[in-house]
Amino acid sequence: MTSAIAQDATLPTAIAGVTELVAVDIGGTHARFACAKIAADGAIRLDEPVTLHTRDHVTFESAWEEFRVRSGGALPDAVAMSIAGPVGGVVIRFTNNPWIIRPDAIGARLGCARQTLVNDFAAVAHAVARAGPDDFVHLTGPDAPLPESGTISVIGPGTGLGVAHLLRVDGHYHVQATEGGHIDFAPIDAIDDAILARLRSRHTRVSVERVVSGPAIVDIYQTLGAIEGKALQDLADIGIWQSGAEGTDPLASAAIDRFCLSLGSAAGDYALAQGAGAVVIAGGLGYRIRETILASGFAERFCAKGRFAALMAAIPVKLIIHPQPGLFGAAAAFAREHLP
Repeated sequence: MTSAIAQDATLPTAIAGVTELVAVDIGGTHARFACAKIAADGAIRLDEPVTLHTRDHVTFESAWEEFRVRSGGALPDAVAMSIAGPVGGVVIRFTNNPWIIRPDAIGARLGCARQTLVNDFAAVAHAVARAGPDDFVHLTGPDAPLPESGTISVIGPGTGLGVAHLLRVDGHYHVQATEGGHIDFAPIDAIDDAILARLRSRHTRVSVERVVSGPAIVDIYQTLGAIEGKALQDLADIGIWQSGAEGTDPLASAAIDRFCLSLGSAAGDYALAQGAGAVVIAGGLGYRIRETILASGFAERFCAKGRFAALMAAIPVKLIIHPQPGLFGAAAAFAREHLP
């Protein structure tokens, strides 16, 4: 698969008009690699990505070596890395895998002359900034393109809840990563209250991420079961998502509907807090349940902000469907840093 996104500025032509690099997207479970090219006109193109399981490699360098071998033995001398976690420290550690990355040592260990490291959701925001109209599906609000100026909030439920935003000014953009997924959860109705009570029995503080993320579906499901007086078997989150999407378990389907309500509430809160003129939902989870989002009360919850309901109704909300936003975003971040 080859994809392209046009950049907002012309790049120098120092290397025969094309800059080559390796884009990497590292999460807790998977690491994705792809060779990328940035053309003189600013277009970014990715080769077919290679996905490796982090558990199969003791170190990042081991995974890099496997990708190098799969790529024929030679790699470009530049790298752009999207990393699931803060990237500003001397040592980067991962919660769900044993890898350790020392940014100052990347050049020597990988043989790279230039490097860019960005938070994974900052990378997604870079992809949103660069994506074309065909890379989005409209969810609610005015069916209009993303604004060319102002703030766009970017929200992604997955293993956690990623939040970032980008600001467009005079043909340029700036990306700001945040830890917005860890703000307090705000219940709206009695069922939200019950979900909060269940979570508070285990956590002294309940963040939005506890309710709006892939694993959160378990607590939503169990809460709905308790309300109905049903003794439920312990299901992993993947089983609830699957049975709910397939319609084989009505309570699981109701849990997904409830998840969409909470996602709508959170998306509206971030738009208010960030002064957004548009919102983009990102991540594979959002894409998998896009039809449910459209049929759910997501839009009503997004707009349910009291005196600001009319303001919220004027904000377009879209879903990014680019196949590899983390890799594309990492390459775009590299271009912004090294190819101004």
